[in-house]
Amino acid sequence: MLDRLEEQAPDALLALIKLYAADTRADKIDLGVGVYRTGQGDTPVFGAIKGAERWLVENQDSKSYLGPEGDMGFVHALMPYIFGSDATMGGRLEGMQTPGGTGAVRLAIALAKQMGITKLHMGTPSWPNHAQIIRDVALDWQAFDHANPDGTANVEAVLAAINGAGPGEAVLVHGCCHNPTGIDYSSDDWDAIGDAFAASGTFPIIDTAYQGLGFGMEEDASGMRSVLAKVPEAFICYSCDKNFGMYRDRVGAFYILSQAGAEGAATLGKAFSNANALARASWSMPPDHGAAAVRVILRDPELTQEWLDELAQMRARMRQVRERLGEAGQTGGVDLSPLAIQNGLFSTLPVSKEQVVQLREEHGIYMAGSGRINIAGLTMDNIDKFIGAIGEVTG
Repeated sequence: MLDRLEEQAPDALLALIKLYAADTRADKIDLGVGVYRTGQGDTPVFGAIKGAERWLVENQDSKSYLGPEGDMGFVHALMPYIFGSDATMGGRLEGMQTPGGTGAVRLAIALAKQMGITKLHMGTPSWPNHAQIIRDVALDWQAFDHANPDGTANVEAVLAAINGAGPGEAVLVHGCCHNPTGIDYSSDDWDAIGDAFAASGTFPIIDTAYQGLGFGMEEDASGMRSVLAKVPEAFICYSCDKNFGMYRDRVGAFYILSQAGAEGAATLGKAFSNANALARASWSMPPDHGAAAVRVILRDPELTQEWLDELAQMRARMRQVRERLGEAGQTGGVDLSPLAIQNGLFSTLPVSKEQVVQLREEHGIYMAGSGRINIAGLTMDNIDKFIGAIGEVTG
């Protein structure tokens, strides 16, 4: 029976990791793997997480099952940071824990199909796993251009997709720090996006995987909140993997916004009965440890402040790298200036696959074939080498 399976192409990022590990050059640069790195190249465990884990070791009294909805203390503790002071939006909002942001996206798309969404529209380039999930769920989808050639957002295309879809279809947007482009929408853009969703009846799915890595927790959530204030219903997918450094613990949440009033409350309950059933069939119950650590942090003012301080340090380092790249300006055939006004871990360079290979083979610089780079892979020690290599290869 196994012979009936078709060979699948290996994951390009995993192949890149192996190539990087086998490279013996001391000055090699890894811009492929999407994790934060310090100026020394480390991906440390947050001090706040260590503190929360110590608390759990001493005080957690059971490892019993929590159910498909996961740790609801974690889900509710996050809500004020994501949605603001009225965390439940007047009782219209509820959530559940998922295995990372990926689990939340998977659940959102599966539930969207189950409730009758016939097509999903998605801006490209996007995180590669978005398309993989949509195909696996077997939902029809259509791409639109998210980015302009000059490194800014193609808001006209976003609005055209939303206005052209209408009831029965959904549009997936990134909440902040867009992966893989780093291109975010302005406040005015978000207002227009919210108006378009409200007028067209198109269903919003908002993937928020990098809150706090742009300008701050409040600033990075403002655009999403402006949309939610205008629409009757929405799905929100959330990840703690980056802003708590919980990559391998897979910490995420899925939230549903329903209509107001008693009818909306009933609809919300029905929606989560379906979400729980989908979760039960997919992963049964989410892993608890990482979510429990986040819950402990957000219930302890000292640990919360320590976490926010560590997040601010991450943000400042990535902003420093972006400013240095922006100062380099035109380098060979690539203008690095737009990277200074983009946000988060990622940006995409206008380089060909052949140039990506040349950068790897001749300069030991490893990046995805799409040209996506992890900004945190650059340090003040290696950034000049990177800028010079880009100029040489693309000049």
